[in-house]
Amino acid sequence: MRFGKKRVRYHHGHDHNSDHIHESNHSHGDSIESKDEKTLKILLVHWVNHNESHEEGFREWVDKARHMGKDETANNIEKAIEYLQKANEMLIEAKKHM
Repeated sequence: MRFGKKRVRYHHGHDHNSDHIHESNHSHGDSIESKDEKTLKILLVHWVNHNESHEEGFREWVDKARHMGKDETANNIEKAIEYLQKANEMLIEAKKHM
């Protein structure tokens, strides 16, 4: 096995460094499936953690919006937080089935 760093670009436009494992001595099909499965397990955890980091920022802006008198904006951000939490529940459930 060879270990290295791989820069991965996700949908939200910024980069993350990811440990990347190169498999050897496997048939081509096994190697790809194994690599993809490992990658998906890592991504599921990453996505939950990443969403949680966004949630912290959202909560901060709920407070700021309320302070500005933008209650409807704050309410919508709070609703987005609820959806983010639901998305995390689904990602955690997906990981259980890996």
